[in-house]
Amino acid sequence: MESVIDQACAAALYAEGDAALDTGASLLAAAPDADDALHRRGEEFVTRAWGRGWLPADLVRFVRLELDERRAVLAATLIAAETARYGELPPRWRAQLDELPGRPPAPRNKPDRFSYASDLLELFRLLLRLPAIEPVGPAPGTAADHLHRPPAADEPRMLTRIRALLAKAEATGFPEEAEALTAKAQELMARHSIDEALLAARSHSTDGPGACRIGVEPPYESAKAILLDAVASANRCQAVWNGDLGFSTVVGFEPDLEVVELLFTSLLVQGTAAMTRAEAGQRASGRKRTKTFRQSFLMAYAQRLGSRLADSAERATADAVTATGADPESAAAPTVLLPVLAARDVAVTETTERMFPRTTTTRVRGATDLDGWNHGTEAADRARMGGPGKGHRGRGGNGHGRGGGEIMA
Repeated sequence: MESVIDQACAAALYAEGDAALDTGASLLAAAPDADDALHRRGEEFVTRAWGRGWLPADLVRFVRLELDERRAVLAATLIAAETARYGELPPRWRAQLDELPGRPPAPRNKPDRFSYASDLLELFRLLLRLPAIEPVGPAPGTAADHLHRPPAADEPRMLTRIRALLAKAEATGFPEEAEALTAKAQELMARHSIDEALLAARSHSTDGPGACRIGVEPPYESAKAILLDAVASANRCQAVWNGDLGFSTVVGFEPDLEVVELLFTSLLVQGTAAMTRAEAGQRASGRKRTKTFRQSFLMAYAQRLGSRLADSAERATADAVTATGADPESAAAPTVLLPVLAARDVAVTETTERMFPRTTTTRVRGATDLDGWNHGTEAADRARMGGPGKGHRGRGGNGHGRGGGEIMA
């Protein structure tokens, strides 16, 4: 005899509309002894998502975009339960689980059994129809591929120092202190990237580029994607934006991926704060601002920072070559350093093309509010860049004009 779980799923998951959900929810609401089995079924859907390339943060983000925060918390509850069965998880997974919303588990059967069952079934319906995406590492419970495993959470310690410096720079109210903190972070980032590249070359490491996904969520996601693309490019990485799923995949060597995540987050925090202050000033002068002001602000901020990051990256590489050029026997001499960096660039490009063979360059909509553009450009000039690595110019724009930027998608 078919179980009530199977009956409810058959009624609700393979048909459209609220009527099908109501039928399935009614069956479940009348069967309290099936609650545990219902959650186990949800965990099975989560397991399938891992097999399709999804990570915990991706899944919660997509549920939030397609449904709402309430269902995102339910998804987090299922994720926490499903991943508890594994003895070991990659560090990036562990970090994402620590940031799940709602402090799972969410209370069951709230506000009532029928509504709770309906929420679960709607979540199941979405999970069932998840598309397959390019994996960025092994799924839990499978043989770990060491080429895609990030370093342990406390390794390298240099990144802990960089993160602390950026956090202090964002929090301080004294510009001089922020400048000193971020200058130190930039120095550490640049040195860290070159040191890691040379270490890999000296040890004849066979580790290739890896990948990570970074959320690029509404509102103003196109401007955020351009900013992330610029940060990635300046750090010898490449970013591919998937606007429908709300993230960009960043491809690069693991030390550079860590830097991209840190720097993008810091610059986005600074940009959002600057936009809020600019809007407050506009309102104080009696001028109302709309979505076009914010879109133009962030677009200008992203494009101007793209130019600054590219220039800074070129200078950092040139400084490293100059500083070591006097000693031809040095491991970082130009005859060694430049070929190493070039080889890593080629490896990143080849990996990106293999992962995303059908990407296109997409031109996003340009800015339409002159005040927003001017304020965003000024904010970008004031932004403290926490240390881009070395790399080529991103596709986020060259800082001239008010046209739309270009990104891979």
